[in-house]
Amino acid sequence: MIGFYIIIGAISLISWLVSQRLKNKFKHYSKVHLQNGLSGKEIAEKMLHDNGIYDVKIISTPGKLTDHYNPANKTVNLSEVVYNQRSASAAAVASHEVGHAIQHAKAYQWLTMRSQLVPVVSVSSKFSQWLVIGGIILGAASGNAGIGFIIALVGLGMMALATLFSFITLPVEYDASNRALAWLKTSNMLTNEEQDGAKDALKWAARTYLVAALGSLAMLLYWGFRILGSRD
Repeated sequence: MIGFYIIIGAISLISWLVSQRLKNKFKHYSKVHLQNGLSGKEIAEKMLHDNGIYDVKIISTPGKLTDHYNPANKTVNLSEVVYNQRSASAAAVASHEVGHAIQHAKAYQWLTMRSQLVPVVSVSSKFSQWLVIGGIILGAASGNAGIGFIIALVGLGMMALATLFSFITLPVEYDASNRALAWLKTSNMLTNEEQDGAKDALKWAARTYLVAALGSLAMLLYWGFRILGSRD
């Protein structure tokens, strides 16, 4: 089990390092001002219209790195900085979120699958670990290993759904970035320096999802061995 603690600790450290690196990258590229003078909102609008999408709204949302696309109400939600800023980082984030809107319009299968799992995962992720730990404690305290095992197994199943969700998220995020970078290049929206900055920023953003997925898998394996191993 010590090996699992080391792996989980290493993934947690890597996750923190990647997150810090991402923040630094966006801070750096926020200082690379666009020669075209367009804000994140204006870039998002142009990308939507270039792809024949006119029923998606672009709105400003509070906070930092809170940017997201909401398929339920068809809104591209841009953080205040990205919404107003005219920089390489704003262009990268705005076009990435529009990439999700394009996925939605084209019924991209991975986005559809991810959206279907959202209601289930939003509930299961809150209770999965509590059920796992509670089942293990209940089985040990009551001497009734059977009921404790069943409760823990239910929690493990919920945890597995969250892990599946995190891995389904990977192709969704990478594809959105690819769509964004392709459009930025073909539409000649950015200079070479600005394009390189947008690409680098999105690369680090994607790595946060990869680390999160690996972390989720490590936790699933850890608890899986704890629960199933105790039956041997």
